[in-house]
Amino acid sequence: MEYENVLLQKEGKIAIVTINRPKALNALNSDTLKELDKVIDEISNDNEVLAVILTGAGEKAFVAGADISQMKDMNVLEGRAFAMLGNKIFRKVETLEKPVIAAVNGFALGGGCELSMACDIRIASEKAKFGQPEVTLGITPGFGGTQRLPRLVGMGMAKELVYSARTINAQEALRVGLVNRVVAPEVLMDEVKKLANEIASKAPVAVKLSKQAINRGMQVDMDTAVIIEAEVFGECFSTEDQTDAMTAFVEKRKLEGFKNR
Repeated sequence: MEYENVLLQKEGKIAIVTINRPKALNALNSDTLKELDKVIDEISNDNEVLAVILTGAGEKAFVAGADISQMKDMNVLEGRAFAMLGNKIFRKVETLEKPVIAAVNGFALGGGCELSMACDIRIASEKAKFGQPEVTLGITPGFGGTQRLPRLVGMGMAKELVYSARTINAQEALRVGLVNRVVAPEVLMDEVKKLANEIASKAPVAVKLSKQAINRGMQVDMDTAVIIEAEVFGECFSTEDQTDAMTAFVEKRKLEGFKNR
């Protein structure tokens, strides 16, 4: 399927999703969000894809935010609907069974920071900038920023960043725990692809279930969380991947590869 504002490429077991509005610094309007929604569905249904990379076109921006020109004349109901649209799609990214890595190549502000936080892992270029500047526009973060940011960096730091609308550089983002790693701009995609391929080489069902356990477990108390872990751990023993991998280990031979079942 062809998309106007989002590019979808496949390289082996990896899907690369690129927000493709470089003249608008990849700002998210309704059309782009709806295309991203369809792209995620397409990836979800593609059994060959085992890891996903999400990035922005051009060298300046990952996603500079939601499209302010579209938002400025919204009323209360339209604003709420726009937030619900973004949250629904970002939640779909977050709960996609395949791991998603954000390759943050430039500005990740507002909706861009929120989109990166919906990904499992964030790797940033040294030129990347992060922030939730919404209060300078008279609004709150609306695509999950008030919820995912404190879960990643702690409540105090999240409140400081949201209330002050301060933009931070990649090294500060690394220090506060917003990103996993910072690399030189020229090697960003190589490093992200290397990690994506490393993840894709592991048992796909086990990776999928690990993601489920982490995401679900973070929403509940520890007693409930360890039950979730035990459930997914047990489920692994219904897979050929577990049987083949453990048999190869015991027999001290190299496993040929996983069957994703």
